[in-house]
Amino acid sequence: MAVKMTGKRSDYITWDEYFMGVAQLSALRSKDPNTQVGSCIVSKAHKILSMGYNGFPIGCSDDDFPWAREGDTLNTKYPFVTHSELNAILNYRGGSLEGATLYVSLFPCNECAKAIIQSGISTVVYDSDKYASSDMTIASKRMFDAAGVRYYQYQRTGRKVEVDL
Repeated sequence: MAVKMTGKRSDYITWDEYFMGVAQLSALRSKDPNTQVGSCIVSKAHKILSMGYNGFPIGCSDDDFPWAREGDTLNTKYPFVTHSELNAILNYRGGSLEGATLYVSLFPCNECAKAIIQSGISTVVYDSDKYASSDMTIASKRMFDAAGVRYYQYQRTGRKVEVDL
């Protein structure tokens, strides 16, 4: 495997760069043709606890369920897709997520915000907030604020990392 870094001069990447990179790499596993989202849950000791990406539940074939964004509800992806944040929470088998940090490529929806709060995750680091003005994102932020979940947008460094697989 060959790795090449360009941009800011340094021999290593920061924790935020590392974990957001893992979240973005996880997103590439999603078969969603419109929005690929990835998540990475990290302990206070900087250990990866779990990862997830948006897709259909186990046993629900990508070929048998719709990926459409518009149309009759049952012919769209919305009632069937599990979001990356919920997948990462459900994929974790190690006990409590109390105090963990969630890195996610897209700001969490209100349903994922509920799961994040209930799981004990204390910090959310997100990349894109493209739905910031939507009711669902506003509801997420309101719940995070009320529950004391810290959230902040990932600050891109301009560094490029190329990995040949």
